Amino acid sequence: MNERKYKYSVTLLTFSVLLFGLISLSVFYSCGANIFSESQDVELGQQLDKEIKSNPREYPMLQGNQEIKDYVSGIGKYIINSSPKIERKNVFPYNFQVINDSVINAFCTPGGYIYIYTGLMKFIDNEATLAGVIAHEIAHAERRHMTQRLTSYYGVSMILSLVLGNNPSAYAEIAANLFVGLGFLANSRSDEIEADNYSIAYLKTSKYYPGAIMFFFDNILAEQKLKGNAPGGGLDRLLSTHPLPQDRIDNVREIMTGLKDKDSLKGLYADEYRIFKSKLPK
Repeated sequence: MNERKYKYSVTLLTFSVLLFGLISLSVFYSCGANIFSESQDVELGQQLDKEIKSNPREYPMLQGNQEIKDYVSGIGKYIINSSPKIERKNVFPYNFQVINDSVINAFCTPGGYIYIYTGLMKFIDNEATLAGVIAHEIAHAERRHMTQRLTSYYGVSMILSLVLGNNPSAYAEIAANLFVGLGFLANSRSDEIEADNYSIAYLKTSKYYPGAIMFFFDNILAEQKLKGNAPGGGLDRLLSTHPLPQDRIDNVREIMTGLKDKDSLKGLYADEYRIFKSKLPK
């Protein structure tokens, strides 16, 4: 084989391998597959927790106020212990923390590291709604949504590095890049709907009204109606990472319509929550 034919064959082989890899990855991810192990979820969550706490300007963790921290953590632990549907309670460490910021948001990193903003706590009106939001974030951890998205993103890079004969540690690359450019990779609409479904399922066996996350949606819609579709005031970050299209709202309403034995006036714990809110930092 002459040199030109050899180079053509190598190029064709490289292209074929890359194309096959990309197609395989697409099928792989569409099936909800994940290249990360559960222990790597935990390790990545631990690393991200360190990054978050090393950046107090962006993530001002609540200092002192142990009663507030215990209240939030207590709700999270209660949900985990009361729901048989939470399968990784003995695998993930599940850690509930409070960020003291007016931003209306909550987020979860792999391994069950969950962060709730004081701005969100001030925005809602009862304990069941906070439980619904926390259960939603637990669902992101349980369903391993972030590492599924990372599988989709970094899978292409790993295939390229294999084809080119250069395979650096993908895990180290992920840790280095999550806070530069990629951020936390916003949740997809399907991820959000799945997390809503599991939030309701987790709360069915709890003392809380299981569809309470709908009250959070109602507050968001009311704020948007008052201030327009880009209300700011902290909601912009929430909606950029947790999209709230109409089909997501309709989905929760439909599920709750089927739960005829659940009274929305019971299991809210509004009085207890009013006392809690009065203790939040101004």
